[in-house]
Amino acid sequence: MKTLKYKFEAAAVSLLFAAFRLMPLDAASWLGGFMARSIGPFLRANKIAKNNLAMIYPNMTFTEQHALLMGMWDNLGRVAAELPWLATDRLFERITVTGMEYLPPAGKPVLFFSGHIGNWELTYPVPYKAGIPTTLVYREANNPYVDTIISRIRAIHSTQMVPKGKRGSVKILRAIKDGHALAMLVDQKMNEGIAVPFFGRNAMTAPAIAELALRYDMPLIPARVFRTKGCHFEGRAYPPLVVAKTGDNAKDILAIMTQINAQLEAWIRECPEQWFWVHKRWPNA
Repeated sequence: MKTLKYKFEAAAVSLLFAAFRLMPLDAASWLGGFMARSIGPFLRANKIAKNNLAMIYPNMTFTEQHALLMGMWDNLGRVAAELPWLATDRLFERITVTGMEYLPPAGKPVLFFSGHIGNWELTYPVPYKAGIPTTLVYREANNPYVDTIISRIRAIHSTQMVPKGKRGSVKILRAIKDGHALAMLVDQKMNEGIAVPFFGRNAMTAPAIAELALRYDMPLIPARVFRTKGCHFEGRAYPPLVVAKTGDNAKDILAIMTQINAQLEAWIRECPEQWFWVHKRWPNA
């Protein structure tokens, strides 16, 4: 029964993506935003987002919260509608990129990190299009058929796709050995992670990126793509984080992840309506 459900969902996603590709890019992006704004407020995820906002912004008025949530759903809908356009160069014509001087020369292993903010799907293709072999480390979708559809689109602008977890660890090590850059989104909850401050509250955080940076002496470069207006974007890479090795591995990992969460928080505070508030990031949310 679950297999049938998954296949039906995948067929619906395929049809929707095909429809978005048949439209002009701006129209597809607008329609995706409109659909999400219309449907999103009635989903259970909207309640999770409200709880998160009430916890992080306790003084926010109802009007302010509603406007932020509508902006969030609009952005999420646009990201979904723009995803099938990754197969073309049209989206990349809409990005103004700065900070390219912080990108390493091809062949030098490096870790790019970002979060689910703006159009995060455009973050990892930037180094790839700059000639840097890039391996995307991603979280698999719950529906394996939908995961295949999305992975095929993403793989166009990455050297290879590696799922998070033990199954992808061998491929990650091979990518590092081959001199690839690794790109990771690191703002999701991980129950087996470590407690790291995030918006003034501890949040369970995956430490894998810090462990890789320490073990293989790989620079950690923050990068993000904000939405400026409609289907136009500003991408930016930042100077590598300062990583100190004290000899206390647990302490060093916590220090790195604290820096990473602080960077993510700064981005989110700059454009809170463009973050993925529907995720249960805090234990008591």
